[in-house]
Amino acid sequence: MASEVNRQMTTALLRLEGAALCLAALAGYWLSGANWWLFAILILAPDLSMLGYLKGPRVGAYAYNCFHVTLWPLALLVGGYVAGSALCVSIGLIWLAHIGIDRALGYGLKLPTDFRDTHLGRIGRG
Repeated sequence: MASEVNRQMTTALLRLEGAALCLAALAGYWLSGANWWLFAILILAPDLSMLGYLKGPRVGAYAYNCFHVTLWPLALLVGGYVAGSALCVSIGLIWLAHIGIDRALGYGLKLPTDFRDTHLGRIGRG
């Protein structure tokens, strides 16, 4: 019972963290003055990585996770800032917002067993 409560609390905290990441990325995007059409066009782009599941759950999880960790968009954001590339900064913020939304909704990094198995728990019923 106690371990179930701890698991639920941990998952809730990770989901709140995702929401905070999304809000921070949205605030940064708004402050940057970037084009919201670009945001609308690219917000779902990281989900193209799900095409990896056409090759099976192991390849799919690897592809999905490569595009759903914060390391790469943070590197793009910082690199874009240092290089003075507004486009790279914008894409990094959009990417981070996408990851934050996913985490807030309970979609975590995928395990190689099944698409529904994530680090935040199993998605959906059963």
